[in-house]
Amino acid sequence: MKNYKIDIVKKANEELSVFESRNRYKTGDVRKASAKIYRLIKKEPFENILDICEELLEERSWAMGVIAYDIAFRERKNYTRETFYRFEKWLIKYVRDWNDCDDFCTHAFGALLAEYNDLFEKVLKWCDRPEFWARRAAGGVLIYSMAKKMYREIDPFEISNALMNDEHYLVLKGYAWMLKVYGQREPKKLEKYLLENVETMPRVSFRYAIEKLDVDVKRSLMTKS
Repeated sequence: MKNYKIDIVKKANEELSVFESRNRYKTGDVRKASAKIYRLIKKEPFENILDICEELLEERSWAMGVIAYDIAFRERKNYTRETFYRFEKWLIKYVRDWNDCDDFCTHAFGALLAEYNDLFEKVLKWCDRPEFWARRAAGGVLIYSMAKKMYREIDPFEISNALMNDEHYLVLKGYAWMLKVYGQREPKKLEKYLLENVETMPRVSFRYAIEKLDVDVKRSLMTKS
């Protein structure tokens, strides 16, 4: 039973209708709609706001998902460790492709991991999930922590080791993206790791992981791959 009065789906559709003259919504347009919706609900209790997000996710549309994840991210100051279980449920139940996976994991879910590094042990379990997007999320959810320098209790190499030769190319690219961002903070550690794994890491992952390293380092690593 709803603990809030607003018909959130109706309101979201009203806000999105402003952009219906176009062939498709742009992400920026949807985020503008999300900002307006959030102003209507921001005084609701945190759990009510998560319920509202879930109602939007139940619509199973790209735009509604963007709004839901954006609203959840705006509430990041209210996250607790228990929020992990709600977000993990969303990841498994509602995410279906790389784009919604990345949106959710590099913002709302990523902010949760940055605040509570000890939840990393739970993320490691995703590496064994059958859904490719959950395995991709294992790397993607760490990117926010890396970018914000909030990864003291996180070892990104545990993720890349577990997913090293995953069968899905989007998972290979996902953990490589995470390594690339980590390398911007810890270039020497990434260089050492890549040298140690040059013969086992798939080329698509290797090339993506080195993308932001020093030019001379990249050149040296490429000669070894």
